[in-house]
Amino acid sequence: MNDRAALELLVSQGPLTRTRIGELTGLSKPTASQLLGRLESAGLVRTTGNVTGRPGPSAQLYEVNPAAAYVAALSVDPGGVTAVVADITGRVVGERRAAAADTVDGAADDAVDTAGQGAGSATARVVTAAVDGALEKAGLDRGALHRVVIGTPGALDPRTGELRYAPHLPGWHSRTLLAELGDALGAPVVVENDVNLAALAEQYEGSAQDHDDFVLVWVDEGVGAAIVLGGTLLRGATGGAGEIGYMPLPGAPLARGGPDAAAAPDAGGGFQSLVGQPAVLEIARELGLDPADSGAALADQRVVDEVARRLATGLAAVVAVVDPELVVLSGLVAQAGGERLRVRVEEELTGLALPRPQLRISDIEGDPILTGALRTALVQARDVVFDTA
Repeated sequence: MNDRAALELLVSQGPLTRTRIGELTGLSKPTASQLLGRLESAGLVRTTGNVTGRPGPSAQLYEVNPAAAYVAALSVDPGGVTAVVADITGRVVGERRAAAADTVDGAADDAVDTAGQGAGSATARVVTAAVDGALEKAGLDRGALHRVVIGTPGALDPRTGELRYAPHLPGWHSRTLLAELGDALGAPVVVENDVNLAALAEQYEGSAQDHDDFVLVWVDEGVGAAIVLGGTLLRGATGGAGEIGYMPLPGAPLARGGPDAAAAPDAGGGFQSLVGQPAVLEIARELGLDPADSGAALADQRVVDEVARRLATGLAAVVAVVDPELVVLSGLVAQAGGERLRVRVEEELTGLALPRPQLRISDIEGDPILTGALRTALVQARDVVFDTA
Protein backbone atom coordinates (compact mmCIF):
# COMPACT_ATOMS: atom_id res chain seq x y z
CA MET A 1 0.00 0.00 0.00
CA ASN A 2 2.87 2.37 0.78
CA ASP A 3 4.57 1.57 -2.52
CA ARG A 4 1.37 2.24 -4.45
CA ALA A 5 0.71 5.50 -2.58
CA ALA A 6 4.20 6.77 -3.39
CA LEU A 7 3.92 5.78 -7.06
CA GLU A 8 0.54 7.49 -7.42
CA LEU A 9 2.00 10.66 -5.86
CA LEU A 10 4.89 10.64 -8.31
CA VAL A 11 2.50 10.15 -11.23
CA SER A 12 0.17 12.96 -10.17
CA GLN A 13 2.70 15.49 -8.89
CA GLY A 14 5.90 14.74 -10.77
CA PRO A 15 9.39 14.45 -9.27
CA LEU A 16 9.53 14.59 -5.46
CA THR A 17 12.24 14.35 -2.81
CA ARG A 18 12.36 11.56 -0.26
CA THR A 19 11.43 14.07 2.44
CA ARG A 20 8.40 15.32 0.52
CA ILE A 21 7.21 11.78 -0.19
CA GLY A 22 7.46 11.06 3.52
CA GLU A 23 5.46 14.17 4.37
CA LEU A 24 2.70 13.38 1.88
CA THR A 25 2.39 9.71 2.84
CA GLY A 26 3.01 10.08 6.56
CA LEU A 27 5.98 7.69 6.40
CA SER A 28 9.12 8.13 8.47
CA LYS A 29 12.38 9.01 6.72
CA PRO A 30 13.85 5.48 7.13
CA THR A 31 10.64 3.89 5.80
CA ALA A 32 10.52 6.31 2.86
CA SER A 33 14.16 5.53 2.08
CA GLN A 34 13.50 1.79 2.15
CA LEU A 35 10.45 2.27 -0.05
CA LEU A 36 12.34 4.27 -2.67
CA GLY A 37 15.18 1.77 -2.66
CA ARG A 38 12.72 -1.05 -3.24
CA LEU A 39 10.96 0.79 -6.08
CA GLU A 40 14.26 1.76 -7.68
CA SER A 41 15.45 -1.86 -7.60
CA ALA A 42 12.15 -2.92 -9.20
CA GLY A 43 12.71 -0.44 -12.04
CA LEU A 44 9.61 1.58 -11.14
CA VAL A 45 11.33 4.81 -10.05
CA ARG A 46 14.57 6.56 -10.91
CA THR A 47 16.50 9.59 -9.74
CA THR A 48 16.21 12.72 -11.83
CA GLY A 49 18.53 15.41 -10.57
CA ASN A 50 18.59 17.37 -7.34
CA VAL A 51 16.74 20.25 -5.71
CA THR A 52 18.99 23.32 -5.79
CA GLY A 53 18.79 26.93 -4.68
CA ARG A 54 18.14 26.37 -0.99
CA PRO A 55 20.38 26.11 2.11
CA GLY A 56 21.95 22.80 3.10
CA PRO A 57 22.78 19.71 1.05
CA SER A 58 20.86 19.34 -2.19
CA ALA A 59 18.08 16.75 -2.04
CA GLN A 60 17.71 14.07 -4.69
CA LEU A 61 14.53 14.00 -6.77
CA TYR A 62 12.71 10.79 -7.68
CA GLU A 63 10.25 10.17 -10.52
CA VAL A 64 8.32 7.24 -11.96
CA ASN A 65 10.46 5.45 -14.54
CA PRO A 66 8.65 6.19 -17.83
CA ALA A 67 9.97 2.97 -19.38
CA ALA A 68 8.38 0.78 -16.67
CA ALA A 69 5.47 0.10 -19.04
CA TYR A 70 3.83 1.32 -22.23
CA VAL A 71 0.19 1.31 -23.33
CA ALA A 72 -1.67 1.87 -26.59
CA ALA A 73 -4.97 3.73 -27.06
CA LEU A 74 -6.94 3.50 -30.31
CA SER A 75 -9.94 5.27 -31.81
CA VAL A 76 -11.88 3.51 -34.57
CA ASP A 77 -14.13 5.05 -37.22
CA PRO A 78 -15.34 3.85 -40.64
CA GLY A 79 -12.31 5.52 -42.27
CA GLY A 80 -9.65 3.79 -40.22
CA VAL A 81 -7.87 3.55 -36.88
CA THR A 82 -5.83 6.14 -34.97
CA ALA A 83 -3.36 4.82 -32.40
CA VAL A 84 -1.24 6.53 -29.77
CA VAL A 85 1.40 4.91 -27.57
CA ALA A 86 2.25 6.39 -24.17
CA ASP A 87 4.64 5.55 -21.35
CA ILE A 88 3.36 4.72 -17.86
CA THR A 89 3.36 8.42 -16.89
CA GLY A 90 0.87 9.17 -19.68
CA ARG A 91 3.30 10.97 -21.99
CA VAL A 92 2.48 10.18 -25.64
CA VAL A 93 5.58 8.93 -27.44
CA GLY A 94 4.14 7.83 -30.80
CA GLU A 95 1.04 8.23 -32.98
CA ARG A 96 -0.15 6.70 -36.26
CA ARG A 97 -3.28 6.70 -38.41
CA ALA A 98 -4.02 3.61 -40.55
CA ALA A 99 -6.68 3.56 -43.28
CA ALA A 100 -9.55 1.09 -42.97
CA ALA A 101 -9.14 -2.38 -44.39
CA ASP A 102 -11.10 -3.37 -47.48
CA THR A 103 -14.75 -3.71 -46.43
CA VAL A 104 -15.29 -6.75 -48.66
CA ASP A 105 -12.46 -8.56 -46.91
CA GLY A 106 -13.92 -7.50 -43.59
CA ALA A 107 -17.32 -8.91 -44.45
CA ALA A 108 -15.73 -12.17 -45.55
CA ASP A 109 -13.87 -12.36 -42.26
CA ASP A 110 -17.12 -12.07 -40.33
CA ALA A 111 -18.68 -14.84 -42.41
CA VAL A 112 -16.14 -17.41 -41.26
CA ASP A 113 -15.86 -16.45 -37.61
CA THR A 114 -17.82 -19.48 -36.43
CA ALA A 115 -15.13 -21.72 -37.87
CA GLY A 116 -12.49 -19.77 -36.00
CA GLN A 117 -10.39 -19.37 -39.14
CA GLY A 118 -9.46 -15.98 -40.53
CA ALA A 119 -11.98 -14.20 -38.31
CA GLY A 120 -11.45 -10.45 -38.37
CA SER A 121 -8.06 -10.72 -40.12
CA ALA A 122 -8.61 -7.53 -42.13
CA THR A 123 -9.49 -5.73 -38.91
CA ALA A 124 -6.45 -7.19 -37.16
CA ARG A 125 -4.24 -5.95 -40.01
CA VAL A 126 -5.42 -2.35 -39.79
CA VAL A 127 -5.19 -2.35 -35.97
CA THR A 128 -1.69 -3.77 -35.93
CA ALA A 129 -0.61 -1.37 -38.68
CA ALA A 130 -1.73 1.59 -36.57
CA VAL A 131 -0.14 0.24 -33.37
CA ASP A 132 3.09 -0.80 -35.09
CA GLY A 133 3.37 2.63 -36.70
CA ALA A 134 2.96 4.38 -33.35
CA LEU A 135 5.46 2.00 -31.73
CA GLU A 136 7.96 2.60 -34.52
CA LYS A 137 7.80 6.36 -33.97
CA ALA A 138 8.48 5.73 -30.29
CA GLY A 139 11.39 3.41 -31.05
CA LEU A 140 9.58 0.44 -29.46
CA ASP A 141 8.27 -2.97 -30.48
CA ARG A 142 5.13 -4.87 -29.52
CA GLY A 143 6.87 -6.50 -26.59
CA ALA A 144 6.84 -3.15 -24.76
CA LEU A 145 3.03 -3.02 -24.58
CA HIS A 146 1.27 -3.85 -21.32
CA ARG A 147 -2.29 -2.88 -22.25
CA VAL A 148 -4.31 -1.87 -25.34
CA VAL A 149 -7.68 -0.10 -25.19
CA ILE A 150 -9.71 0.40 -28.37
CA GLY A 151 -12.63 2.82 -28.66
CA THR A 152 -15.24 1.88 -31.27
CA PRO A 153 -18.81 2.85 -32.12
CA GLY A 154 -21.26 0.30 -30.76
CA ALA A 155 -20.63 -1.93 -27.78
CA LEU A 156 -19.39 -5.43 -27.02
CA ASP A 157 -22.16 -7.71 -25.83
CA PRO A 158 -20.77 -9.12 -22.54
CA ARG A 159 -22.62 -12.41 -23.12
CA THR A 160 -21.25 -13.15 -26.59
CA GLY A 161 -18.20 -10.90 -27.04
CA GLU A 162 -19.72 -9.62 -30.27
CA LEU A 163 -19.75 -5.95 -31.27
CA ARG A 164 -23.32 -4.67 -31.63
CA TYR A 165 -24.97 -1.38 -32.61
CA ALA A 166 -22.24 -0.73 -35.22
CA PRO A 167 -23.31 -2.21 -38.58
CA HIS A 168 -21.19 0.45 -40.34
CA LEU A 169 -17.95 -1.21 -39.14
CA PRO A 170 -17.49 -4.31 -41.34
CA GLY A 171 -14.95 -6.76 -40.00
CA TRP A 172 -15.47 -5.80 -36.34
CA HIS A 173 -18.21 -8.29 -35.48
CA SER A 174 -16.28 -11.52 -35.03
CA ARG A 175 -16.77 -13.21 -31.67
CA THR A 176 -13.08 -14.14 -31.66
CA LEU A 177 -11.83 -10.64 -32.47
CA LEU A 178 -10.60 -9.81 -28.97
CA ALA A 179 -8.55 -13.00 -28.75
CA GLU A 180 -7.13 -12.47 -32.22
CA LEU A 181 -6.09 -8.90 -31.48
CA GLY A 182 -4.55 -9.97 -28.18
CA ASP A 183 -2.55 -12.67 -29.92
CA ALA A 184 -1.42 -10.27 -32.65
CA LEU A 185 -0.36 -7.48 -30.29
CA GLY A 186 0.97 -9.65 -27.48
CA ALA A 187 -0.90 -7.69 -24.80
CA PRO A 188 -4.36 -7.70 -23.18
CA VAL A 189 -6.88 -5.86 -25.37
CA VAL A 190 -10.05 -4.10 -24.23
CA VAL A 191 -12.70 -2.86 -26.68
CA GLU A 192 -14.88 -0.10 -25.24
CA ASN A 193 -17.67 2.07 -26.62
CA ASP A 194 -16.19 5.32 -27.93
CA VAL A 195 -18.77 7.58 -26.27
CA ASN A 196 -18.19 5.84 -22.93
CA LEU A 197 -14.49 6.64 -23.29
CA ALA A 198 -15.29 10.27 -24.09
CA ALA A 199 -17.32 10.39 -20.87
CA LEU A 200 -14.39 8.97 -18.89
CA ALA A 201 -12.22 11.73 -20.36
CA GLU A 202 -14.74 14.33 -19.17
CA GLN A 203 -14.84 12.69 -15.74
CA TYR A 204 -11.05 12.68 -15.49
CA GLU A 205 -10.05 16.05 -16.90
CA GLY A 206 -13.07 17.74 -18.46
CA SER A 207 -16.41 19.33 -17.68
CA ALA A 208 -17.64 16.50 -15.44
CA GLN A 209 -14.75 16.35 -12.95
CA ASP A 210 -16.95 17.36 -10.02
CA HIS A 211 -19.95 15.22 -10.90
CA ASP A 212 -20.80 11.58 -10.15
CA ASP A 213 -24.14 11.64 -12.01
CA PHE A 214 -23.98 12.96 -15.56
CA VAL A 215 -24.79 12.15 -19.17
CA LEU A 216 -22.47 12.84 -22.07
CA VAL A 217 -24.38 13.29 -25.33
CA TRP A 218 -22.23 12.78 -28.43
CA VAL A 219 -23.55 14.66 -31.49
CA ASP A 220 -21.44 13.94 -34.55
CA GLU A 221 -21.94 11.93 -37.73
CA GLY A 222 -24.00 9.71 -35.46
CA VAL A 223 -25.48 10.30 -32.02
CA GLY A 224 -24.93 8.44 -28.77
CA ALA A 225 -24.73 8.92 -25.04
CA ALA A 226 -22.79 7.70 -22.03
CA ILE A 227 -24.58 7.53 -18.70
CA VAL A 228 -22.58 7.79 -15.48
CA LEU A 229 -24.45 7.18 -12.22
CA GLY A 230 -22.72 7.20 -8.86
CA GLY A 231 -19.42 7.61 -10.67
CA THR A 232 -19.91 4.36 -12.61
CA LEU A 233 -20.73 3.86 -16.29
CA LEU A 234 -24.13 2.31 -16.96
CA ARG A 235 -23.64 -0.38 -19.63
CA GLY A 236 -26.90 -2.31 -19.82
CA ALA A 237 -27.54 -6.03 -20.30
CA THR A 238 -26.13 -6.10 -23.86
CA GLY A 239 -23.74 -3.16 -23.54
CA GLY A 240 -26.21 -0.92 -25.35
CA ALA A 241 -27.05 1.60 -22.62
CA GLY A 242 -26.83 5.08 -24.12
CA GLU A 243 -27.50 4.14 -27.75
CA ILE A 244 -29.90 7.06 -28.03
CA GLY A 245 -29.17 7.53 -31.73
CA TYR A 246 -31.82 4.87 -32.39
CA MET A 247 -34.31 6.42 -29.94
CA PRO A 248 -37.75 7.00 -31.53
CA LEU A 249 -38.76 10.67 -31.59
CA PRO A 250 -41.54 12.67 -33.25
CA GLY A 251 -40.53 13.70 -36.76
CA ALA A 252 -37.94 10.96 -37.21
CA PRO A 253 -38.31 7.64 -39.05
CA LEU A 254 -38.01 4.57 -36.88
CA ALA A 255 -34.62 2.83 -36.89
CA ARG A 256 -35.61 -0.74 -37.70
CA GLY A 257 -33.73 -3.98 -38.21
CA GLY A 258 -32.19 -4.46 -34.76
CA PRO A 259 -28.84 -3.38 -33.36
CA ASP A 260 -26.85 -5.43 -35.90
CA ALA A 261 -28.79 -4.56 -39.06
CA ALA A 262 -26.53 -3.88 -42.02
CA ALA A 263 -27.54 -0.65 -43.71
CA ALA A 264 -31.29 -1.24 -43.89
CA PRO A 265 -33.12 1.62 -45.66
CA ASP A 266 -34.34 3.08 -42.37
CA ALA A 267 -31.45 1.93 -40.11
CA GLY A 268 -30.41 5.56 -39.83
CA GLY A 269 -33.71 6.64 -38.31
CA GLY A 270 -34.37 7.79 -34.75
CA PHE A 271 -32.77 10.71 -32.90
CA GLN A 272 -29.58 10.68 -34.98
CA SER A 273 -31.55 11.38 -38.14
CA LEU A 274 -32.67 14.68 -36.56
CA VAL A 275 -29.41 16.12 -35.19
CA GLY A 276 -26.43 14.22 -36.67
CA GLN A 277 -24.11 15.98 -39.10
CA PRO A 278 -26.13 14.95 -42.22
CA ALA A 279 -29.27 16.38 -40.60
CA VAL A 280 -27.53 19.67 -39.80
CA LEU A 281 -26.47 20.04 -43.44
CA GLU A 282 -30.01 19.22 -44.59
CA ILE A 283 -31.46 21.89 -42.28
CA ALA A 284 -29.07 24.44 -43.78
CA ARG A 285 -30.01 23.48 -47.35
CA GLU A 286 -33.70 23.79 -46.55
CA LEU A 287 -32.92 27.36 -45.44
CA GLY A 288 -31.28 28.12 -48.79
CA LEU A 289 -27.69 27.73 -47.61
CA ASP A 290 -24.92 25.67 -49.18
CA PRO A 291 -22.44 24.99 -46.35
CA ALA A 292 -19.28 22.97 -46.83
CA ASP A 293 -19.69 21.25 -43.46
CA SER A 294 -21.72 21.31 -40.25
CA GLY A 295 -19.42 23.97 -38.77
CA ALA A 296 -20.26 26.35 -41.61
CA ALA A 297 -23.95 25.47 -41.33
CA LEU A 298 -24.02 26.29 -37.61
CA ALA A 299 -22.58 29.72 -38.30
CA ASP A 300 -26.16 30.64 -39.23
CA GLN A 301 -28.35 31.35 -36.17
CA ARG A 302 -31.43 29.87 -37.86
CA VAL A 303 -29.66 26.52 -38.15
CA VAL A 304 -28.58 26.75 -34.51
CA ASP A 305 -32.16 27.44 -33.46
CA GLU A 306 -33.56 24.42 -35.32
CA VAL A 307 -30.81 22.04 -34.18
CA ALA A 308 -31.30 23.25 -30.59
CA ARG A 309 -35.05 22.58 -30.78
CA ARG A 310 -34.48 19.04 -32.03
CA LEU A 311 -31.64 18.36 -29.61
CA ALA A 312 -33.71 19.55 -26.66
CA THR A 313 -36.48 17.11 -27.63
CA GLY A 314 -34.11 14.17 -27.38
CA LEU A 315 -32.43 15.46 -24.22
CA ALA A 316 -35.82 15.83 -22.55
CA ALA A 317 -36.42 12.09 -22.97
CA VAL A 318 -33.01 11.26 -21.49
CA VAL A 319 -33.36 13.69 -18.58
CA ALA A 320 -36.84 12.43 -17.73
CA VAL A 321 -35.50 8.88 -17.28
CA VAL A 322 -32.02 9.42 -15.82
CA ASP A 323 -32.32 12.73 -13.91
CA PRO A 324 -28.60 13.60 -14.17
CA GLU A 325 -27.10 16.61 -12.41
CA LEU A 326 -25.12 17.47 -15.57
CA VAL A 327 -25.40 16.98 -19.33
CA VAL A 328 -22.22 17.44 -21.37
CA LEU A 329 -22.56 18.01 -25.13
CA SER A 330 -19.66 16.67 -27.19
CA GLY A 331 -18.85 15.68 -30.78
CA LEU A 332 -18.30 17.82 -33.88
CA VAL A 333 -21.84 19.24 -34.03
CA ALA A 334 -21.78 20.27 -30.36
CA GLN A 335 -18.30 21.76 -30.68
CA ALA A 336 -19.25 23.67 -33.84
CA GLY A 337 -22.41 25.04 -32.22
CA GLY A 338 -20.53 25.92 -29.06
CA GLU A 339 -21.96 28.26 -26.47
CA ARG A 340 -24.65 29.60 -28.84
CA LEU A 341 -26.05 26.09 -29.25
CA ARG A 342 -25.83 25.38 -25.52
CA VAL A 343 -27.76 28.52 -24.62
CA ARG A 344 -30.50 27.79 -27.14
CA VAL A 345 -30.86 24.16 -25.98
CA GLU A 346 -31.12 25.38 -22.40
CA GLU A 347 -33.83 27.85 -23.43
CA GLU A 348 -35.77 25.10 -25.21
CA LEU A 349 -35.67 22.93 -22.06
CA THR A 350 -36.82 25.78 -19.80
CA GLY A 351 -40.42 25.43 -18.70
CA LEU A 352 -40.71 21.69 -19.31
CA ALA A 353 -41.93 19.57 -16.41
CA LEU A 354 -38.53 17.92 -16.01
CA PRO A 355 -35.52 17.95 -13.71
CA ARG A 356 -33.19 20.78 -14.69
CA PRO A 357 -29.57 19.56 -15.05
CA GLN A 358 -26.63 21.81 -15.75
CA LEU A 359 -25.73 21.90 -19.44
CA ARG A 360 -22.14 22.26 -20.64
CA ILE A 361 -20.12 21.96 -23.85
CA SER A 362 -17.14 19.59 -23.64
CA ASP A 363 -13.84 21.37 -23.02
CA ILE A 364 -11.53 18.42 -23.70
CA GLU A 365 -8.63 19.39 -25.97
CA GLY A 366 -7.92 16.96 -28.80
CA ASP A 367 -9.77 13.70 -29.35
CA PRO A 368 -11.83 12.84 -26.23
CA ILE A 369 -12.13 9.20 -27.34
CA LEU A 370 -8.35 8.78 -27.44
CA THR A 371 -8.06 10.67 -24.16
CA GLY A 372 -10.53 8.29 -22.48
CA ALA A 373 -8.94 5.20 -24.03
CA LEU A 374 -5.49 6.31 -22.87
CA ARG A 375 -6.74 7.02 -19.36
CA THR A 376 -8.38 3.58 -19.19
CA ALA A 377 -5.26 1.83 -20.47
CA LEU A 378 -3.05 3.64 -17.96
CA VAL A 379 -5.30 2.81 -15.00
CA GLN A 380 -5.36 -0.87 -15.95
CA ALA A 381 -1.61 -1.05 -16.62
CA ARG A 382 -0.73 0.71 -13.37
CA ASP A 383 -2.91 -1.70 -11.40
CA VAL A 384 -0.60 -4.48 -12.60
CA VAL A 385 2.77 -2.74 -12.91
CA PHE A 386 2.52 -0.81 -9.63
CA ASP A 387 1.58 -3.93 -7.64
CA THR A 388 4.77 -4.74 -5.70
CA ALA A 389 3.17 -7.15 -3.22
